[in-house]
Amino acid sequence: MKTNSSQNIKILLLKDLKIHIESQDFIQFTKKLLNICNGRYAQDDMLLGVRVHHQRFLAKKYSASINLKEIEKLLQDEIHELRFIALAILSQKYKKANNDFKSKIAEIYLRNYRYINNWDLVDTSAPHISGHYWYNNELDKFWEFAKSGNLWKERISMISTFYFIRQNRFEETLKLVEMFLNHKHDLIHKASGWMLREIGKRDIESLITFLDKYVTKMPRTMLRYSIEKLSQSQKKLYLSLSNMR
Repeated sequence: MKTNSSQNIKILLLKDLKIHIESQDFIQFTKKLLNICNGRYAQDDMLLGVRVHHQRFLAKKYSASINLKEIEKLLQDEIHELRFIALAILSQKYKKANNDFKSKIAEIYLRNYRYINNWDLVDTSAPHISGHYWYNNELDKFWEFAKSGNLWKERISMISTFYFIRQNRFEETLKLVEMFLNHKHDLIHKASGWMLREIGKRDIESLITFLDKYVTKMPRTMLRYSIEKLSQSQKKLYLSLSNMR
């Protein structure tokens, strides 16, 4: 499938997406899940209402025929599903790329952080692109994102460490969670607790050590996410200790 422009790609994708638009009940459920409603962080997003597996299928369908310039244009689109597909394609291309091309993809990804502006967009891409890239390169940009005060940069930095965790490297994740103990947003609390839980799956002692030190300072949501895989007695212990703050 050869196309002449990013506009043609968008037209073709929208045609394919519209075939799979779900019911109004599904659309309203998904909008609530992604906070696409008045007064929430994604209130201005546009959602068609297409299930993720269809979006991933279309990413595979178009991946071979779309270049980086066209992908970046899709990533900047107002339609949520087009941004998701752009990120899925970027992740596919990054996985197969040589080191030089990986750097180009990572550069596109990081400079477009403002369009990676929902938890599903971050979570489907950050471990595979910025996570791998930062793991194998200097961490200056990683810490810049983490300390930026920008919600999406912060979430990208945290979820990127999922790649680190999969390599049994926990230092950066634990430092980030400590940094975010006083963060105000539940998206960071959830991401931090999730990454702590992933550490615990691989090294329970690292998780327990962190919990013993910081349980009274952890936001409740962060704590609940982090202890999800512990025994019932351990959960009760840490929840009771949390109440003593």
